[in-house]
Amino acid sequence: MAMTTLVLGLVLGGTYALLALGLTLQYGIARIMNLAYGEVTLLAAFVLVFLFQSAGLSPLASILLIGPAGYLMGSLLYSVMMRPLVKRAEGKPGKLEVDSILATFGLLFVLQGVMLVLFGANFTSISYLDQGVDVFGVSVALNRLIAFAICLVAGLSLVMLLARSRWGLILRAVALTPGSAPLVGIDVNKVSRQGFALGTALASIGGASVAMYQTFSANDGVVFTMKALIIVIMGGVGNVAGALAAGFALGLVETFVATMFDPGLTLAATFAIFLIVLIWRPQGLFGRRS
Repeated sequence: MAMTTLVLGLVLGGTYALLALGLTLQYGIARIMNLAYGEVTLLAAFVLVFLFQSAGLSPLASILLIGPAGYLMGSLLYSVMMRPLVKRAEGKPGKLEVDSILATFGLLFVLQGVMLVLFGANFTSISYLDQGVDVFGVSVALNRLIAFAICLVAGLSLVMLLARSRWGLILRAVALTPGSAPLVGIDVNKVSRQGFALGTALASIGGASVAMYQTFSANDGVVFTMKALIIVIMGGVGNVAGALAAGFALGLVETFVATMFDPGLTLAATFAIFLIVLIWRPQGLFGRRS
């Protein structure tokens, strides 16, 4: 039982970690709190299902297309919708966060409406590589393991890029000191657009990975957004490594609750942890005290 909880929890946590990484980048670098994040995730999931069922394209091949498409979508969304908010908020601390919450709250319903019209309100799923594979004595569906591997590779690659590359150094400079970054020749608007677009790409890859093994509907976006937000706060706002760790931790907790008690209590357990962290350690489990 313990090994089952551990293996399934880590597999679930990998998906959560990738989803949270995208939101971490969008808020940590671009200072935009994206409440439509879950809808972007779902849109990618629906696109994967459409390509699989209508075009016969393998989900693995679809992810190679969905990731870059998500980046382009995020870049366009930032330029058209977010950049005006950024310009209007210059010199007004806190205004961008408030304006972005209101704007993306509206975008949430626009994307949800589009998905309801195009794909309907019924639950959707596909059957793809769902045979069981033995992992330390636990039978895990192959599609879940593939999704876990995709999330793990994408997440660890991002951590390495941020830590070891010049581009990562620039992103971290804008995240930590956006006011001082222009003094050393950094184009903050360009970097913010890249951060927001990269976050959208990660949301798209995460959504496509989820579609390989999970049933979902066009109304589920708020669940993805809230779980990503909870993980971001648990890990420490802007803390990429913390978001990864918190994602795996949440996956383990949800699996433990579902296995030992009742699957219906997983969401309650998630929000209970969120409230505890928010009250007693608001800087996050892996964040530093200010």
